[in-house]
Amino acid sequence: MPKKFTYRGYTLDELRKLSMEEFSKLLPSRQRRSLHSLTPAQKTLLRKVRKVLKRGDGKNVIIRTHCREMVILPEMVGLKFGVHNGKEFVVVEIKPEMIGHRLGEFSQTRKRVIHGTPGVGATRSSMYVPLK
Repeated sequence: MPKKFTYRGYTLDELRKLSMEEFSKLLPSRQRRSLHSLTPAQKTLLRKVRKVLKRGDGKNVIIRTHCREMVILPEMVGLKFGVHNGKEFVVVEIKPEMIGHRLGEFSQTRKRVIHGTPGVGATRSSMYVPLK
């Protein structure tokens, strides 16, 4: 039997019924303070989310945003966001466990460096590397 999701004792349905002020009281202080005064970009993103939810086609639509500092709210669960990482939009599907985190945490900005083989003339030892 799968474990039922709860956030600070509230189920997902109960969290969705809470107002923004009531929900913000459950969050840690940094997230609570950022929700207290939303930036214009965050307000626009919230408006887009509510518009998609109102239309009812949230499963098909990817909401693209540069707003990486937006706190994930219960109403965003199940939606897909294209979060910009500086180069491209990374698709992030919001799950209940992500509530209270920020969108940018799930769209990494740095790639792992993978070095190739040394080229000809790179070092003294590279002259013994067979060429293809």
